[in-house]
Amino acid sequence: MAYPSTSTATRENRDGGTCVLTYEPLNVDAIMRTVSDDNAGATAVFIGTTRNSFKGKVVTRLEYQAYSKLAIKTMVQILQDAREAASRSTHQPPLHNVPSLISCTIHHRLGTVPVGEPSIVIAVSSPHRKEAFAACERILEDVKEKAQIWKREYYEGMEEEEAEWKANNC
Repeated sequence: MAYPSTSTATRENRDGGTCVLTYEPLNVDAIMRTVSDDNAGATAVFIGTTRNSFKGKVVTRLEYQAYSKLAIKTMVQILQDAREAASRSTHQPPLHNVPSLISCTIHHRLGTVPVGEPSIVIAVSSPHRKEAFAACERILEDVKEKAQIWKREYYEGMEEEEAEWKANNC
């Protein structure tokens, strides 16, 4: 299937974070390794996968498209916002030079994503679990709400042309 020229694979690396839009399958272990750090006491990971049903219908696959130039900038801003909003654990001394969030990454799949495969992986490392969990959830919700990424759901027994594009927050 040909995809619009605006839905392209891209990557943006910034201090303490990486954002990726890709047509390739997501390698969860490799993604987790990108946030690994000896100062991290916790790594929180969210893996969003294509499930086999939605509202009583059998899902056969999802398809994702993005306005990649804008989506990647939005994702970078989401990581920056999460880093700025992260609170410092009471276990961590104020003068400690390790940030509340050490490293964050968002990898989002584009194109066709079969049932059972990851469509998004978010990984966050932090000195403490509370900050890692909170940041991981915040990043997920912000990506779903703000990133210029759309999905199309295909259902069993449905004609290809009947599949509708939806905002990624459904």
